[in-house]
Amino acid sequence: MNNKIDIILKDGFGEMDFDKITFMLKDAFWSIGIKKEEVINGAKNSALLVGAFTNENIQIGFSRVISDKTRFAYILDVIVDEKFRKQGVGHDMMNYILNHPDLKDVYQWLLITKDAHGVYQKVGFNSISRPKDWMEIWHKRPN
Repeated sequence: MNNKIDIILKDGFGEMDFDKITFMLKDAFWSIGIKKEEVINGAKNSALLVGAFTNENIQIGFSRVISDKTRFAYILDVIVDEKFRKQGVGHDMMNYILNHPDLKDVYQWLLITKDAHGVYQKVGFNSISRPKDWMEIWHKRPN
């Protein structure tokens, strides 16, 4: 890991810069071409939104959680601006989420990652213990 940078973590819909979040997500492999309206709608329907900001209040990271706030939470859309990757931003956002008082009762946490297993293992995630039990329906994202 490179030098750790100072960041400010904030949560809540009103704290997020949805133009910046859309800019970061629109090129991510899981949300190519995503539009701001879809980002906002997803955010409105999430249990927790977390943003990472510079001291100048520029948003450089985003993550969100879908949850019943009791048993289950799914973490998604974890993204860090390319210029700030490998500096602990993602790790800090994950710790913030996993220790958030609104989610203190959650005991089953899930996420999907293609290439950041190491980041998530550092905060306690492991490969799914029952992969054959899981099922999915996967539709293409609407344009």
